Amino acid sequence: MAADGIVVIGAGPAGAAAAIGLARMGEPVTLVGEPRRFAAVEGVSARVLGALRGLGLEQAMGAFAPPSPRRAQWNGTLSEANQESLVDRQLFDRGVLDDLERLGVRVVRGHVAEVVSAPGRHEIRVETAGGMRTLSADFIVEARGRAAPGGGLPRVRGAETVSLLQYWQGPPGSAHSAVQSCEDGWAWMAALADGRRYLQLTLDVRSAALPPKKALAGYCAARLRGIDAAAPFLRDAEPVGEPHARTSTPVLNEVLAGDDWIRVGDAAMAVDPLSGNGIFQALSSALQAPAVVATLRHDPARAALARRFHQQRIEHLFYRFARIGRDFYAQETGWTQEPFWAARRDWPDRAPLHAEVKPGMAVAARRPVVRDGRIVEEEVVVTPDQPLGVWHLDGVPLAPLLKAVQAAPGRPAEAVLQAMEGLDADVAVRIAAWMRAQGWIC
Repeated sequence: MAADGIVVIGAGPAGAAAAIGLARMGEPVTLVGEPRRFAAVEGVSARVLGALRGLGLEQAMGAFAPPSPRRAQWNGTLSEANQESLVDRQLFDRGVLDDLERLGVRVVRGHVAEVVSAPGRHEIRVETAGGMRTLSADFIVEARGRAAPGGGLPRVRGAETVSLLQYWQGPPGSAHSAVQSCEDGWAWMAALADGRRYLQLTLDVRSAALPPKKALAGYCAARLRGIDAAAPFLRDAEPVGEPHARTSTPVLNEVLAGDDWIRVGDAAMAVDPLSGNGIFQALSSALQAPAVVATLRHDPARAALARRFHQQRIEHLFYRFARIGRDFYAQETGWTQEPFWAARRDWPDRAPLHAEVKPGMAVAARRPVVRDGRIVEEEVVVTPDQPLGVWHLDGVPLAPLLKAVQAAPGRPAEAVLQAMEGLDADVAVRIAAWMRAQGWIC
């Protein structure tokens, strides 16, 4: 059986981003996947919409509602400062598959039943509408989200968390969403214009006294009716079907790539849904993947560098989002001793979200970066807040400029940079001001 080149397993945002990036690089790529099997709604920010447009996902973009206010009732305070666009995930997923085919990605629609791997070769058995089908690949991109098999690899896990999603149907109205904290967790509610309502309870696995599965629908309905912010979503509405329970524990895989495989999106690291950054972090981890894959396949001398690049960036993203969630949990002071809140307000650590940077802390060092679709090593600027390094600003490498400024402590940075060959005077002034704003120089 001839190998199909690269096979991306999973048709969510991360798998789609990786497949599109690989196809644009001319790599032989096939994506295997299907729409999410349960009905769900998610909310995304404007930057996520921009990233999806950049990928060319025109059909999928039609699944998003216009931006609407997100009411947050947290620590006894009501806020409507944020907006989000709600999306029907099943409709979005179907649009993604259509977009991928339009963009030239080979798509196999179906459910992956089994993956059998040996060095340099993987066989993927897929349940399709036409029956069982087997694909052969020399490289796999694992993008099946939280459902991806762990393969026995070590993981970092946060507090064990479960989310209970219940679907309600009411009369048509405007799209909107809300979030509210409660003694043993928090609730998120979303209403679509056609009257569909999706309400989700997020609870601590160890301390939640959940009923048997057959009583779960009544439990969710009763709990939601006791939440003030849920009242507008429940008005004139009735629950439909059974609740869907899913894990929402933060998870980081400690091994994210091998010589012929890589994990992206929630299959690499999955964050607490409280941050509202699920699709954003999935895209963030996947957009860099094509360069990593291309390096692993075509430049084996840099394979270790490529794996290190991917690992470090995924870990950096994970802890960044984990600290965002930690700080948001810490804002709720009403139930600090309750098990749900006590387990989350100090995890994963007490390090600040952004480390302080003062002149003298920024140093030049060599780090892996993406250049011309490959992972290579370049000199970058490393700071306590940017441990992976900053390579360039508007295409201008920064490490040589920082070293020049640091070598002339008695001269204004603008004058030092303006004297450098090939650097326009206006650009020199702008970069000096930017460095000063970052805390790199005086």
